[in-house]
Amino acid sequence: MRDAISTEAAPRAIGPYSQAVRAGSLVFVSGQIPLDPATGAMIDGDIAAQTHCVFANLSAILEAAGTSLDHVVRATVYLADMNDFAVVNEVYGSYFSSPAPARATVQAARLPRDARVEIDVIASLIPDR
Repeated sequence: MRDAISTEAAPRAIGPYSQAVRAGSLVFVSGQIPLDPATGAMIDGDIAAQTHCVFANLSAILEAAGTSLDHVVRATVYLADMNDFAVVNEVYGSYFSSPAPARATVQAARLPRDARVEIDVIASLIPDR
């Protein structure tokens, strides 16, 4: 059984996919890029500001699903330029406590809307929700 998760507090899907899908005790959140949920436009700002925006979007979707960043077990970070790794890594680290989720970071030839960063996550559901 799987259920689509959707919230107006995060950008609408820009293709034929769900913001997230709840399957069993896990939530699979689609890759988020630094889009303003209100306008659907890419935010202005450096890679740190863009990464914070991505985490705001991820958090909103996880909250709509009944969980949070504290329950993320796996993340994938996609970068347009691996030279942004140190800054993205620093911002990323500020959102997770120990033990940090498992993670992969890869450089992609091109990301949607020419974003510089995209992150997707898998989280466990909070018990009794």
